[in-house]
Amino acid sequence: MDSGEKRLNELGYKQELRREMTLFKTLAISFSTMTLFTGITPLYGSSLQYAGPASLVWGWVVVSFFTCFVGVAMAEICSSFPTTGSLYFWAAHLAGPKWGPFSSWCCAWLETIGLIAGIGSQTLQSIILLSTGTNKDGGYFAPKWLFLCMYVCLTLIWAVLNTFALEVIAFIDIISIWWQVIGGLIIVIMLPLVALTTKPASYVFTSFELGTDSTGVSSKPYAVILSFLVSQYSMYGYDAAAHLTEETKDADRNGPIAILSSIGIISVFGWAYILALTFSIQDYSYLYDPSNETAGAFVPAQILYDAFHGRYNSSIGAIVLLCIIWGSFFFGGLSITTSAARVVYALSRDKGIPFSSIWRQVHPKRKVPSNAVWLCAAICILMGLPILRVNVVFTAITSICTIGWVGGYAVPIFARMVMPEKNFKPGPFYLGSTSRPVCLIAFVWICYTCSVFLLPTYYPISWETFNYAPVALGVGLSLVMLWWLVDARKWFKGPVRNIEIPDNGKV
Repeated sequence: MDSGEKRLNELGYKQELRREMTLFKTLAISFSTMTLFTGITPLYGSSLQYAGPASLVWGWVVVSFFTCFVGVAMAEICSSFPTTGSLYFWAAHLAGPKWGPFSSWCCAWLETIGLIAGIGSQTLQSIILLSTGTNKDGGYFAPKWLFLCMYVCLTLIWAVLNTFALEVIAFIDIISIWWQVIGGLIIVIMLPLVALTTKPASYVFTSFELGTDSTGVSSKPYAVILSFLVSQYSMYGYDAAAHLTEETKDADRNGPIAILSSIGIISVFGWAYILALTFSIQDYSYLYDPSNETAGAFVPAQILYDAFHGRYNSSIGAIVLLCIIWGSFFFGGLSITTSAARVVYALSRDKGIPFSSIWRQVHPKRKVPSNAVWLCAAICILMGLPILRVNVVFTAITSICTIGWVGGYAVPIFARMVMPEKNFKPGPFYLGSTSRPVCLIAFVWICYTCSVFLLPTYYPISWETFNYAPVALGVGLSLVMLWWLVDARKWFKGPVRNIEIPDNGKV
């Protein structure tokens, strides 16, 4: 019995999932969940438009710095609680017997909403456009119904792959980490070299330009806040390592290492990707022109097109690099599905979801929560259906994903910050006296991140520009809270032990 399984038994759980994941495999899934390209690529154009390149470039550095505090706080908790339920399990135990069930309930549903909402993106439109002649030459821009079909098909593919044994997912995610690292190096090195001209360093690192005519935002501080969104949207998902701790060898050590390593790798490569795109801009105003080759819809795709078409009079190179980015999106969606299914499985195991007896079933041979996988896929598809009628649905999904996912981090971190130190049983990764200040900085940063994703992003506010995330999230969380007040508080007690253990006063 390794240290992770021993600690799992001490916490009151027996080993049910197959514990075969190595540190590198866990890191691969965690890294794939964060995804190097698909967080930056969709929001790069809007973030650049708010306040220019300097705010975008330095915003990544600022966000990476504060994200490290969140990662370190979570790594300490993960080392102490290496369980598949991760965040909501942590919240239950750290908050104590009085507040534990409510904290666990809130955290579980925030995490579930965030993870399921995270299974989606929009990179495919630019690939179809560039591959069929560009916007100027009769290019094909995917209509809503076709985009929805692609969205559904990808979700089903991810679900099917996640019904195989975890070794299959781990193998795919090992491909993913090399795909993103090697692909990232290719894009970061090749793009500035191919571009006919590159912007001077003074432009990239010091230029500040308000895009009031396009965004309606005239306040400089507000524009800077909005320009940070691309970085905040990209810098989460590292908790995937925690969701896999019941399947990871020596999880109390390897889980924290995977969390912190994922943040470090993404911080470096993400900044390099942003710099490569920004240095390679040819004509800033042309990037947003509705009559340009990408219909003004995707700034990174236009930057790639301008670079390759300008030098070689062909868009083939841009298509190849976009395929690398799309591959990153595919691997990321697969990993997010893996994490979402583990959270649903863990919550079902503790009877926190209707019809829990169905969703907590584990495949007898493959030892994966296959029913939970298909539940996540079904909900994800339902969330995508409004794309047929509402233009901003994916913007709302992005905000809901970030708020739910990152908001779930806040509950256990706050509970760890306020709990008596004598009641905490540390794992191999322990912060000691620095734990409280680290948790305080992490908690404040999470609250700030969740707040900005509720703000309007374009002015004047209309039905076309309204940020629907507060409404959608408000309705969802209100239903969850109503369920708690009316019924769930009577029977939901948080994580349910399936091994009897002596109570020694520590969690």
